[in-house]
Amino acid sequence: MNRNLLFIALSLFTWGIGEGMFFNFAPIYMEELGSDPQQIGVILGAFGASMAITHIPAGRLADRFGRRPLLLTAWALGLAATVIMALARDLDWFVIGMLIYGLTAFVSSPLSSYMTAARGNWTVAQTLTLTTATFSFGMVFGPALGGWIGDLFGLRTVYMVAAGIFVVSNVIIQFIGHQPIEHHDPESPPVGLLSNVRFLNFLVVVALAVFAMYLAQPLTPNFLEGVRGLSLSEVGVVFTAGALGNALISILLGRFPPRIGYPISQMLVGLFALLMWRGAGLPLFALGYFLMGGFRAARPLALAQARELVHDSQLGVTYGTMETVSAIIFILTPPLAGFLFERDPYLVYPIAIGMIAFSIVISTIFAPRHQSLDTDD
Repeated sequence: MNRNLLFIALSLFTWGIGEGMFFNFAPIYMEELGSDPQQIGVILGAFGASMAITHIPAGRLADRFGRRPLLLTAWALGLAATVIMALARDLDWFVIGMLIYGLTAFVSSPLSSYMTAARGNWTVAQTLTLTTATFSFGMVFGPALGGWIGDLFGLRTVYMVAAGIFVVSNVIIQFIGHQPIEHHDPESPPVGLLSNVRFLNFLVVVALAVFAMYLAQPLTPNFLEGVRGLSLSEVGVVFTAGALGNALISILLGRFPPRIGYPISQMLVGLFALLMWRGAGLPLFALGYFLMGGFRAARPLALAQARELVHDSQLGVTYGTMETVSAIIFILTPPLAGFLFERDPYLVYPIAIGMIAFSIVISTIFAPRHQSLDTDD
């Protein structure tokens, strides 16, 4: 591992601790600030919208001007947003901070393209799953710590502590180096993304998979606390199990060819939905969240497959396009989840299981087939 990947891994690990402390508790905190489940779904949809508008512009900027400046900007903006959420005393200001935090999602495409370029002899899948794994290992510590602090001092204090941790992460990320900008041969430019039929077809496959896997997730924290009766500390334990699953499952599936690992990741998320729906007791809920790690593992596996369909000079905008598709799903899904929750808190889980089963079939049939699995890819 070269020094740039090392500093990114350390910074992501630290950030994961901070984000893990508060992110999954946000729906619960919004209820404390006066929101209801359907309104929370709308807010989470707006959060997805704030994520969606940044990915493609960030990808283009990364391809044209370099990735490092965008990484540093995203880290600083995330810190500022968390400070706003920590200082907020009403729902309006909290939502403002949360939406600004959503804007930092633009980091995804320059971060993925930065790591792809810095991968050395690793495969793309192994390198991108490192991003997920190191962040998720940090998330292992965050939820339990956040739940403990939330029980003792209130959830507002959790955001204050997380902001302090983000300061450390911002310091670490300053040590990454610059990368040369990739260029294509002007005499033989690559096919544009909008004309790349194989890439566009794969986008549809990814959109279906993300929608199916995400549908059951947005209001599960409220389900565990309000319907299943878990305390904040117990919910924190469940989230910690989920973070551990994110890390370990990402590492495991990163060793598979992406076309094989991708449907496996979806199957694991289906098992999560099944355990939330039919399970009982903290151990089974924790196991379900552990298996939900397939959702985070699916992202780098999808990016690795898309990487084989485009030119190196298009990496940023390619990853940005894929992140935008996912972010659009994050806009549409939470309001639907809130609507279903209002009618029956259990209803979303069998629907999600059925959609995931269908998505697995589609992903298996229509995923890219001609990929190089050499270690140089």
